Amino acid sequence: MTLIVEARHRLGAFGLDATFTSERGVTALFGRSGSGKTSVIRIIAGLIRPTEGRVLLDGEALTDTAKGIFVPRHRRRFGYVFQEARLFPHLSVKANLSYGRWFTPKSPRIENFDRVVDLLDIGQLLARSPSKLSGGEKQRVAIGRALLSSPRLLLMDEPLAALDEARKAEILPYLERLRDEMDIPIVYVSHSISEVARLANRIVVMRDGKVEAAGPATEILSRSSLLPENRKEAGAVLEGTVENIDLANRISTVLLKAGRLYVPGAAPAIGRPVRIHIPARDVMLATRKPEGLSALNILEGTVTQVSPAEDGTVEIRLDCTGEAILSRITALSCERLGLYQGMPAFAVIKTVALEA
Repeated sequence: MTLIVEARHRLGAFGLDATFTSERGVTALFGRSGSGKTSVIRIIAGLIRPTEGRVLLDGEALTDTAKGIFVPRHRRRFGYVFQEARLFPHLSVKANLSYGRWFTPKSPRIENFDRVVDLLDIGQLLARSPSKLSGGEKQRVAIGRALLSSPRLLLMDEPLAALDEARKAEILPYLERLRDEMDIPIVYVSHSISEVARLANRIVVMRDGKVEAAGPATEILSRSSLLPENRKEAGAVLEGTVENIDLANRISTVLLKAGRLYVPGAAPAIGRPVRIHIPARDVMLATRKPEGLSALNILEGTVTQVSPAEDGTVEIRLDCTGEAILSRITALSCERLGLYQGMPAFAVIKTVALEA
């Protein structure tokens, strides 16, 4: 699946000029509020007709202002999940889930009701009314309703923004399952680094209505210059596999190319692929392998980049057996350690800083 977006639009004093390409998996539109993310996703959905531009899905023109093409939103067959669940209050959960199927022709129907219910773990909710659901449960039902419309593309506009941290933690694993187990491309709008680090394969960074950068999540999140408002959260995104789960101590062992990391919390299952976001601010450096520390995670690597910043800090990039680890330390610490490109060093990562 290839989605091509070229959109120019004027909304009062705000000008949008965004061009990017999205492939399979999760493409995150990332940026602070007012950067144009929601306007872009509404143009993709057909809720806004841009002043100028094109929206193509696998070569099919859904919008092409030069040719006068504008496919109505109901014929695009896209699923849309909003910040609020927007469930029908007079219908049961089961009826809400089935609602989207009523408007989908039989031939394109691809999603099995039982499979979606199992994927989102909402079987026990089917007989309830929306008023009896928590915020996280409502969003899972809203996602299920969108999936059961058999969409060619799923659009998610900050689906966790209205939830507290506990409810976000509850629903994120289901979004990961959706990414890994369903063959439906997703465009995901968010201003949360922790969300896009866990979910996105590709990130499109937006600022003031324009695309500032686009690329793999691992590359974009390691460039703090692209994340000035979230600089403290910039860091490495590592992919690994759950090797062991210590239920007594609630620690999961994740196997990476660079070695093993010990992550707090019980992972879903042994053998499950996971992503780990390690902010650069939570990585200390040592020139010799340290001993007698409470930190469980120590990775050996080679300094590949030393980048001073204007605020008196230095960003250090390590190559740990092919994995890039970032560390942000003070310029004084960098000077005392004598760090330089090509020098061996050890990354000391606080276990509590990790979130699989």
